[in-house]
Amino acid sequence: MADDLEKSSHKSGHPYGTLLRSLVFSLDFFLIITALYQLKPASRSLLIEALGADSLPYVWIGSAVALLATIAVYRKILERFGRVRVVLLSCLLFTCTLVGFRVLAATHAPWVAVAFYIFVDIFGVVLAEQFWSLANGSYHTAEGRRWYGFVGTGGLLGGVFGSILAALLISYTPLQTPDLMLVAAAFVGLIFGLTWSMERWGLLYRAEQNTPPPALAPKAGSWRFIAGNRYLVLIAVALLLAQGISPLVEYQFLHIIEITYPEREARTAALSVFFSVMGGVSIAVNLVLTPLILNTLGVLAGLLVQPVVLALSTGGFMLHPTLIPAAIMKISDRGLSYSINRAARELLYIPVEPLLMYQAKAWIDMFGYRLFKALGSLIIIALSHWSLAGEGVAGLGWVTLGGCIIWGLVLVTLHREYLILTRPGAPVH
Repeated sequence: MADDLEKSSHKSGHPYGTLLRSLVFSLDFFLIITALYQLKPASRSLLIEALGADSLPYVWIGSAVALLATIAVYRKILERFGRVRVVLLSCLLFTCTLVGFRVLAATHAPWVAVAFYIFVDIFGVVLAEQFWSLANGSYHTAEGRRWYGFVGTGGLLGGVFGSILAALLISYTPLQTPDLMLVAAAFVGLIFGLTWSMERWGLLYRAEQNTPPPALAPKAGSWRFIAGNRYLVLIAVALLLAQGISPLVEYQFLHIIEITYPEREARTAALSVFFSVMGGVSIAVNLVLTPLILNTLGVLAGLLVQPVVLALSTGGFMLHPTLIPAAIMKISDRGLSYSINRAARELLYIPVEPLLMYQAKAWIDMFGYRLFKALGSLIIIALSHWSLAGEGVAGLGWVTLGGCIIWGLVLVTLHREYLILTRPGAPVH
């Protein structure tokens, strides 16, 4: 009966039904990102303790391979068992795995730190994709456009809250870095309970069963949808250049963290504080600068903010390779990517035919990003072996600067195509 009432409310567009659904989805996303930000500082701190920051490129390559394999397996499981059941089973599996990692962490074995780092990458991708799969099956298109910004804000707030919570727990309680695994497990338990309740309350309205989950249905061969379309090729190149540059920035930042905070708990707390600051910057940019720049200066300005600011902050880090410049550089990369850059790049897909857009986004998000992060890792490994990184890691900034210049040129070309496609009377691509 509850399902029937909710479906009726959904179809009729009753505002209270949609508002309740959006509030609960926002809370769900808040819990997911809060759990993730217990694990992100812990995984990085434990890996640095076990193998040092020099091991990061190799671990990133392993993580990319593991993610691609996980996505392939997960898609088949999803097709067989359905979304809600898979989400609930995933929560149980993740909770048990986190408890297992906490037990293994007591051995201080390096392989545990590596496996945990890769697990955290998988954890973040799977839970986020599950969330949006449920959301995309619970909203009509018009409702999604109206409410997704509100729902997504829950995730941004979760990043800030989760990071602050982790810092407070490490700094002011007897808990140590591995104990954050159990804190995250508790939040995953809350996610399980909330998802089960959403199903019971009828908030997970199901679209047609033959509609595939947006982010997980396409296969790796979906790149062919992009290759035959110049506009989509330019979008892919711009986005994947950013993803290839990101490991260079992360590598430099974590090297400085390793030097500045040699003690594990201090390092974990510092990373947690940093993630909270980065999340706060993302929220502020999203609320203030994003609408201002996009509405007054246009899409190109919104797209260029990230490479321009990243290039400037990279130059500052190269001149003074210490913690504050490294943190500014990192925020310029990820903080702007999660805010203004994301909003601007979503506008790029508007002129694209919906099915083609769906296939292109799925390949870029689920396959292209992993491949280019692995490519960025290989660049770091090659530079390290050829001793081209200069003194410390600041010399990698030259590669970042070169990548930002190419990225900016691609964006200018892409914007010209965008203007052509959005002219009055232009056909949908």
